[in-house]
Amino acid sequence: MSETIFLGGGGPEHNEAQSLLLSRANRHGLIAGATGTGKTVTLQILAQGFADAGVPVFCADVKGDLSGVSQSGSADHKLHDALHSRAQTIGLAPYDYNAAPTIFWDVFGEAGHPVRTTISEMGPTLLSQLMELNETQEGVLTIAFEYADDNNLLLLDLKDLRKLLIHISDIRDEIGREYGNVSPASVGAIQRRLLLLEREGAEAFFGEPALRLEDLLRTDLSGKGYVNILDSTRLINSPRLYCTFLLWLLSELFEQLPEVGDPDKPKLVFFFDEAHLLFKSAPKALLEKIEQVVKLIRSKGVGVFFVTQNPRDIPDSVLAQLGNRIQHALRAYTPAERRAVKAAAESFRENELFDTEDVITDLGTGEALVSTLDRKGVPSIVARTLIRPPSSRLGPATPAERTAVMSASPVGGQYDEAVDRESAYEILEKREDEAAKEAERLEREEEKEKAKKKRSSSRSSYRRQGVGEAALKSGMRFAARELTRYVLRGILGSRSR
Repeated sequence: MSETIFLGGGGPEHNEAQSLLLSRANRHGLIAGATGTGKTVTLQILAQGFADAGVPVFCADVKGDLSGVSQSGSADHKLHDALHSRAQTIGLAPYDYNAAPTIFWDVFGEAGHPVRTTISEMGPTLLSQLMELNETQEGVLTIAFEYADDNNLLLLDLKDLRKLLIHISDIRDEIGREYGNVSPASVGAIQRRLLLLEREGAEAFFGEPALRLEDLLRTDLSGKGYVNILDSTRLINSPRLYCTFLLWLLSELFEQLPEVGDPDKPKLVFFFDEAHLLFKSAPKALLEKIEQVVKLIRSKGVGVFFVTQNPRDIPDSVLAQLGNRIQHALRAYTPAERRAVKAAAESFRENELFDTEDVITDLGTGEALVSTLDRKGVPSIVARTLIRPPSSRLGPATPAERTAVMSASPVGGQYDEAVDRESAYEILEKREDEAAKEAERLEREEEKEKAKKKRSSSRSSYRRQGVGEAALKSGMRFAARELTRYVLRGILGSRSR
C-alpha cells in the first residue's frame, strides 16, 4: 500500500508531482481558498485518498456536495473529458473511477444515521460555551453536574438537565452549604438558554444511543477506511451547535484514544469545514481549549484539517500547528484582502521560480499552492500544482443513492431509534411523586388526628355540660320543695289560727 496520497502535479508552469506523506498527516493541515476555487474537491480527494490507504475519515458536509464520494465517478459526467485530460497532464495513470465506503450521519436523523451524545458526556464547560453563559451561570451549571454525580443522577437529554436545575433551585438552601450558592436568577437564565437550544434543534442531539467513537474508526472488508460524512446542511444554521459538536468530538477522541506518537498512518483524519465559524467570536477559554486539543491530539494519531476561505480566519496559535497546506486562489479587491494575500504568501517557504503573492491571486479553479511536510517534518518549498481529479463523483449523491448507502451501512439499526431510559428526569419525578404521596398521607393522618381530638373535646364538653345541668336541676327541685313547704306552712298555719 502506498505511503503517500497523490495530490496533483505538473504541466505547463507547474512543479513536479506533489504528495502528502501518510506518516505526517497527523501534523494537521489547512485547505484554504475563496468560494468556487476547488476547496471541496480537494477535500473529497484527500478523504478518498485516506480511505484508500485504510484510514477512516470524518468530515462535515456543509453544502451537500461531499456526498458524491459515496458514488463512483462516471464517463457520462459532463466533465469526463476534462478530468481525463487533467489526469494525463499531471501523470495520473491509470485514472479509474471508484467510490469510497461511506457512512452518512445527521444530527437530525434526516439525511443520515442520527448522531447523539449525552448531556453528561458534553460536560458543563462545553455546554456553557454552547449557551454563552457568564461565569456565575457556568458556576451554577457546574454545581448541577457535581450534584448529579454525587447523587447518581444520569444526565442524558435536555429534560434531565431542566429537571435537575429546578430541583437544585428548590433545595438551594440545603445544597448551598456544600456546593455553593445557587441563585434562582442564574437558574432561570440557564433555563431560557436551554429553551433557545431546543428551538435550534439541540433536543435531537442530546440523548441515547450515544455515538460510539469506535464506529467512526471502521474499515471495510477490503481494508479501506470508511468516510464518515456528517450532513451539515441544516446544522450549519446553528453555527454554535455545529462548532461545539465538532469540538466535543475532538475532545472525546483525545480523551479516549491511546498515545501512539507518530504512526505510519493516522488512526483517523478529521476535516473541519467552514472552520471560521469555530473561531468567530469564540471566547478566550474556548480558543484555549481548541488550541490545546489540536496541539495534543496528534499524539493520538488523529490528523485535523481545517477548511476555510482565508488562513486569517484561524488564530495564529492554531495556524502555526498546521504543517500541511493547500492554498487555492484568494481574491484581493480591498486593502484588507491584499494584506490577507500577503500574509498567506509569507506562510510558505519561498519558491525562486515565482512570486507566491502574485500567484495566489492568479490561480485558476482546481489549482493550488501546495506545501507538505517531508519525512523530517520540514515544510516543503511551495509548489504551484494542478490538483488531481477525483475518482468518485463530482457533485452530490441522489436521495435514492443515499438511502441505498444507509441501507448497507455497518451501523444500520444501531442509532436510528432513540432510547429514553431512566435518568435524572424520571428519578426526580419519582422522588417528587413519592414525596407528594407521603405529604398527602401525613396530611390525612393529621386530619384524622384533628377529627379525633375534636370528637374527644365534644364528649368532654358534653360531660361537663351534663353535670352542671344535673346540679341545676337538683337545686331547682330542692328550691321548689322548700317553696312548697313554705307556702303550705303558711296556709296551714293561718287555718290553725
